[in-house]
Amino acid sequence: MSRIAARRRVTRLTAGGSRIERADFLAVEEPLEIRVFGRSLAVTMRTPGNDIDLAAGFLVSEGVIHRSGDFMAAIHCSSDGEPNTYNVLDVTLGPGVPPPDPSLQRNFTTTSACGLCGKASIEAVHTATRYAVDDDPLVIDATMLTGFPDALRAQQAVFERTGGLHAAALFDGRTGEMLVLREDVGRHNAVDKVIGWALRHDRLPGRGCVLMVSGRASFELTQKALMAGIPMLAAVSAPSSLAVELAADAGLTLAGFLRGPSMVLYSRPDRVTDEAAIRDPDPPAPPRAEDRAPHLQKADRS
Repeated sequence: MSRIAARRRVTRLTAGGSRIERADFLAVEEPLEIRVFGRSLAVTMRTPGNDIDLAAGFLVSEGVIHRSGDFMAAIHCSSDGEPNTYNVLDVTLGPGVPPPDPSLQRNFTTTSACGLCGKASIEAVHTATRYAVDDDPLVIDATMLTGFPDALRAQQAVFERTGGLHAAALFDGRTGEMLVLREDVGRHNAVDKVIGWALRHDRLPGRGCVLMVSGRASFELTQKALMAGIPMLAAVSAPSSLAVELAADAGLTLAGFLRGPSMVLYSRPDRVTDEAAIRDPDPPAPPRAEDRAPHLQKADRS
């Protein structure tokens, strides 16, 4: 926990009230340089921990690797003769796997930008991914699905201490079992850590699974789900317009505003069943403004 959460003295001030100095915990953010065969590929700001999963998932998201045999090993190493700070990870790919194209080499920062936009980016995802999701037979009961956010929140140990981490989890859509959960200061890193775990446990493509995220559903996260062959992405907050367009075009089920008993299905709603809703002759009321953009307590999950 020492490299995941840092202890600091802070002043808690209430306007017109008290001023209290106390110890608090902050989510740690440090750079990770990902190398492949000793050559630098990317630098991303992340929360230390599960770095090998992060690197593996990143390589899946970038289309470099696709199955467990493509990822041979990874080791933390020093940088330029300096002591090992565990912020450099060198990956060895499997036999016959070509090294990443030099055009992929870049420095990443934790932002919402995906570096892609428009219809050309959607076509590029279809070209890059090896896994189709439109024919995935996943069908999940709405009641089971609405339990995923609470299950996610209950397992966020570091968020409980810091209030500053995103989370992503992979659920079995048939049994509802949480297969893996990862936390990180970057939402895309949390998803990459989940995908990396799935790759290393030979669970790609993620057929029949649901990727659950604690914030919004961006184009970038939808892209990562497709690259991993996961047929459903669920988020507690809103999706972007391009995320919805990509999901609909690829046949991925995208659920947003998954809170309490309700959700909004933006694409492939046929995968979510609800017998009670079928018997109800009255259509649901449209979402209120306060339901569409509620205040998120303790941390900004946008």
